[in-house]
Amino acid sequence: MTASTTRTSGSTATRGTTGFELSREHEEFRRTVAEFAAARVAPFAGQWDREHRFPLETVREMGELGLFGLTAPEDLGGAGGDLTSLCVAIEEIGRADQSLGITLEAAVGLGIAPLLRFGTRAQQEAFVPDLAAGRALAAFGLTEPGAGSDAGATRTRARLEDADDGARSWVLDGAKQFITNSGTEITSLVTVTARTGERPDGSPEISAVMVPAGTPGLEVGPAYDKLGWHASDTHPLSLVDCRVPEENLLGERGRGYAQFLATLDEGRIAIAALAVGSLQACLDAALVQVREREVAGVPIGARQAVAFQVADLEAWTTTARVLTYRAAALSDAGRPAAEVKQAAAIAKLTATEHAVAATRVATQLLGGYGFMEEHPMARFYRDAKVLEVGEGTSEVQRLVLARGLGLPVSW
Repeated sequence: MTASTTRTSGSTATRGTTGFELSREHEEFRRTVAEFAAARVAPFAGQWDREHRFPLETVREMGELGLFGLTAPEDLGGAGGDLTSLCVAIEEIGRADQSLGITLEAAVGLGIAPLLRFGTRAQQEAFVPDLAAGRALAAFGLTEPGAGSDAGATRTRARLEDADDGARSWVLDGAKQFITNSGTEITSLVTVTARTGERPDGSPEISAVMVPAGTPGLEVGPAYDKLGWHASDTHPLSLVDCRVPEENLLGERGRGYAQFLATLDEGRIAIAALAVGSLQACLDAALVQVREREVAGVPIGARQAVAFQVADLEAWTTTARVLTYRAAALSDAGRPAAEVKQAAAIAKLTATEHAVAATRVATQLLGGYGFMEEHPMARFYRDAKVLEVGEGTSEVQRLVLARGLGLPVSW
């Protein structure tokens, strides 16, 4: 079964007396991905983590299943699915391994999505089919050593130069950091934000420029030694006199940061789905422990103090899941951008902070086992913290929500 099962003819979700529910098609798709994750991801995730190894063959299998092409149109090799489908896939892969979950999220949300939303037809045809099939990965380079959420601090520059043959090229110089999927064997493209001029008010003009892998002047630094996400590919990048054709501009000149922000709302919903996967993994592990572990001949789950902690895990997981899929449904329904932005920030903030808390609670319930690297919970504990950072920190989400309420807050 492939991702084509995610196509639906009606609403992607319903609201009834039981609350928010996924469609039958999405639930069937969830089972397909869950079965794949249980067979092809979970048994090997610990080894990938210990070896800090990017599991290329499994990534290719995910491509064959259609996961990377979920949101791409059929005429570009995708499934023509929706954001809800992507969130389902990220949650189930992330429930088995957060590293592969973020690999999928970044590949689609940051790699393919900007091309689909802002790219020309020629740009899409050049890159999307391989990206949708999982034969290639694309990355997005926004963060710099001194810039992230603050676009004005961007230092990477791109200038147009004429060649002797009359062709024009963008020449890029600068540095990026913490870039996911930027140094794999199948990375084909990195889109970077850069200063391409100055606006009348003195603020920087930020544009997005596509840099194919292997372009002279683009150097991929050594992989980071990270606290978590050990099987995810993350590198710093440097660009020195890096030349690409003028037509590699993605979208409108001077709109690069705005384009990224437009893409980011869906990315935040997808990160929330990754956090839901972590929450569900914590609940799964805790339930096994409290049902099987006995003290004085009684399962520890019978103790009120323990039962209440598990109840918290259930409440956090359910809350995060409902908020995440509500936000995805609003996006899929084409609701106003401001409404989706608020829903995305709520989902991302709530799901990621609950996920960090859940790993602490689950580790406590597991006792000594949770402190051992042999148990998956140690990996989930390390992996969770960055959820509160990537795709906009918790502080940024609160800033977005406050501004959405009309408060005149600033940095």
